[in-house]
Amino acid sequence: MIFVSMTTRRRSRVSRGRRAEGACVSSARGCRGTMAAPRENVSLLFKLYCLAVMTLVAAAYTIALRYTRTSDRELYFSTTAVCITEVIKLLLSVGILAKETGSPGRFKASIRENVLGSPKELMKLSVPSLVYAVQNNMAFLALSNLDAAVYQVTYQLKIPCTALCTVLMLNRTLSKLQWISVFMLCGGVILVQWEPAQATKVVVEQNPLLGFGAVAIAVLCSGFAGVYFEKVLKSSDTSLWVRNIQMYLSGIVVTLVGVYLSDGAEIKEKGFFYGYTYYVWFVIFLASVGGLYTSVVVKYTDNIMKGFSAAAAIVLSTIASVMLFGLQITLTFALGTLLVCVSIYLYGLPRQDTTSIQQGETASKERVGGT
Repeated sequence: MIFVSMTTRRRSRVSRGRRAEGACVSSARGCRGTMAAPRENVSLLFKLYCLAVMTLVAAAYTIALRYTRTSDRELYFSTTAVCITEVIKLLLSVGILAKETGSPGRFKASIRENVLGSPKELMKLSVPSLVYAVQNNMAFLALSNLDAAVYQVTYQLKIPCTALCTVLMLNRTLSKLQWISVFMLCGGVILVQWEPAQATKVVVEQNPLLGFGAVAIAVLCSGFAGVYFEKVLKSSDTSLWVRNIQMYLSGIVVTLVGVYLSDGAEIKEKGFFYGYTYYVWFVIFLASVGGLYTSVVVKYTDNIMKGFSAAAAIVLSTIASVMLFGLQITLTFALGTLLVCVSIYLYGLPRQDTTSIQQGETASKERVGGT
């Protein structure tokens, strides 16, 4: 992969920078958690490449997933697919870290120091996995107590929530035009995913208050978890792939618990890989590659750009579904697509260097409504 060689070159530059830190060389582990990560020269072209690949992979994943969940074959357990995805992402991250470190000795030392010998860091990276698990459960609870159309509208508040968390947790500012583009993106995604009211009739007794409360928690979890992971990535000079390994280890544990709680009895009867086909494995492959590129995008741009990429993927996958599954383009979809495109244009390209967080340098100056 292209980003493997590029991260390797950046690693060598970072290593030279570390050697210049005379005071920190003798106590590297003590300094890692407090000093800001060294600035890395990441080109705009590389950022756009990662965003483009992430968008295309996400769109392809949505189409392939729809096909596997609507085909006439035996339906596989989605919880096992999620678990296997976490395992593959872990293995890929281990392989990339081995290439990045350059030798078996340095690779073993990195694993020993940052994974096996750092239980606190593992606990720190388990937070996003646990929060995402809460988010998924709240989303299910919300769908059980709200009309699907209402859920679509309210759940998209995760986009401005992510922007707000970025400002509050990372001490970053957004211009008024960027805030407008964020809310425009939110509206565009709502219109793109809008379904007619007759397609979402209430067939069971629902509790709207409980549903709205669940949506609120899911929205907050979505914004917090993404920005929390970004903050952990950018607050130290620890390798991106080490951070991925730490997070995927906890992710595997969380997903295994989900497998047992959701489908444990049926899996015992039918088997872990029940219903798996080549298409299912292709979906898992796309999810794994997409997950790695997502972490790269978060590292070298931010969660807001990730949100714009996800919105573009929704538009692309819907257009592809029109050709593949016979869906019809509606006026709301066309208007939503226009809003998404305009919002991306207004927000601007990721030219700003956001690869690290400057601790305390600008915190007193920046405000939510800054320009």
